[in-house]
Amino acid sequence: MRPITAHGMLAGLDEIADVGRDRLRGGFSRSIWSTSELQLRIWFVERAERLGLDVEADRNGNLWAWWGPPGDGAVVTGSHLDSVPGGGPFDGPLGVVSALEAVARLQRSGFIPGRPFAVAVFAEEEGSRFGVACLGSRMMSGTIDPDRVRALTDAAGVTFADAARDAGLNPAHLGADPETAARIGLFLELHIEQGRGLIDLDSPVAVASSILAHGRWRLAFRGQGNHAGATAMQGRQDPLVAAARAVTAIRDTALSIAGSRATVGRIEVTPGGTNVIPSSVTSWLDARGETAKDTRLLVAEIARLSDGLAAEEGCSVVVTEESWSDAVSFDARLLERLSSALGGVPALASGAGHDAGVLSSVAPTAMLFVRNPTGISHAPEEWAELEDTLAGIDALETVLRSLL
Repeated sequence: MRPITAHGMLAGLDEIADVGRDRLRGGFSRSIWSTSELQLRIWFVERAERLGLDVEADRNGNLWAWWGPPGDGAVVTGSHLDSVPGGGPFDGPLGVVSALEAVARLQRSGFIPGRPFAVAVFAEEEGSRFGVACLGSRMMSGTIDPDRVRALTDAAGVTFADAARDAGLNPAHLGADPETAARIGLFLELHIEQGRGLIDLDSPVAVASSILAHGRWRLAFRGQGNHAGATAMQGRQDPLVAAARAVTAIRDTALSIAGSRATVGRIEVTPGGTNVIPSSVTSWLDARGETAKDTRLLVAEIARLSDGLAAEEGCSVVVTEESWSDAVSFDARLLERLSSALGGVPALASGAGHDAGVLSSVAPTAMLFVRNPTGISHAPEEWAELEDTLAGIDALETVLRSLL
């Protein structure tokens, strides 16, 4: 794979190529309001202002770069700048850089928007710091309780409210922002594809048709901590054994339900000593299905199996829902306009959640996908070739001309 080379505003990808690079995990770690994510915010403001855009931050930490006066019914495009731990270079930033490049191209051609237009960057899309994805768009659209958000804590015990205050926001003002939401007439998000659909279709670009129902759950196993050497194997109450058995049961359950996905990607062991039988283990489940019913049934079965496995080990488990997103079908009329403008590119369902899915509750939304030749995302191997990124920008520019 060759690097993305400077090509107009695509130089932006080169400019941020070392921001948040994770030497331990590989890839990039850019959690919200970390040093690296704040650097990216500064970079975005500078890039947007070079284009003559006026940048403002809303009460929830989302950034808006306006081409012309802000107003209701605006065409909005953009994505996010934060990442999962050890994520790839394109998930989020590609959509932001492509949006700025599309604006630059429109300006160079003398195009004048016929309606309000903005490039947006949404906060905490990945949920890698506070555990709930798409927090910026959820809070703005009023689909999550702000009191709950203020009380969320990161791994260091810092609350969202305190982190927001340190970032210059007023925690009391977090939450539903109907005035800002009303400005969105439609939202279009360009994103790297997080799968193999465009590889199989041999196409550089697609439109998104839908997003799977998905959510996150916390599984808290409790047992009896004890000495690793002085405690016989028989009769132990080891919550890590229960959690490990649950992980394989989770995989097997998802395999038994067509179209389902279930992943345990994070485990915390207490107290975490090599010669100590754990007293508690907390794991986090990401579950997805083609419909809300399928996903709920999947999680219910996982909870039932986990409870039984914990009991067999003399332990207990409590399953708690941390976030939920229903299945989303993108706006049919908007998809038709995109498909017509682009000459009938393929449509793909998304197994990943996006701000575009959350914002579908307040305005028509749509997405463009750019081919990922590895088919891998949320990992350092995520990639996009230069020709495909340019095809994505071509598509975004074409669609914006039509919509504006």
